[in-house]
Amino acid sequence: EKDFLDTIVKRLEKRGVETEGVSSGEQALKAMQDKRFDVVILDIKMPGGMDGIETLREIKKIQPLTEVLLLTGHGSLETSIEGMTMGAFDYLLKPVKLEDLLSKVAQAFEKKEAHDQKIRAARIRGLIHGPNRPPE
Repeated sequence: EKDFLDTIVKRLEKRGVETEGVSSGEQALKAMQDKRFDVVILDIKMPGGMDGIETLREIKKIQPLTEVLLLTGHGSLETSIEGMTMGAFDYLLKPVKLEDLLSKVAQAFEKKEAHDQKIRAARIRGLIHGPNRPPE
C-alpha cells in the first residue's frame, strides 16, 4: 500500500536508515541487481506478477544473506510460515504497529551484521593462517 510504504520509508530515513521503497516484487529484484540490501520488508500480497513468496525466493537466490521480513494478513498466515522455511527472518501480521515493525527491522539488521562479522573474521583468519594451515 502506497501510504504505508511512504510512511515506512520516511520513518526509517528519519532514524538515519538508508532506505529504498518499491511497490512490487519485480521492482525490488531490479533494485537488488545494482545494490546490496541488509533487510527487505515484503508484503505477501503485492501488485504485479510476483507475490511476496516468489520475491523472497528470488531474493535468496541473488542475495542469500539479506534478511527478509514478511507482512501478512490473517488469511495468508500459512504462506508466511512457508516463507520462514524459505529463509525469511520473521513475519508480522497486518495491520502492524509501526514500532513493532521498526523493532523487527533492527533485530534483522543485527542478525545480518553478526553474520557479516563472522564472515569477515573467517576471511581474516584465512589471510593470516593460509587456506590449508590450521590456526595456532
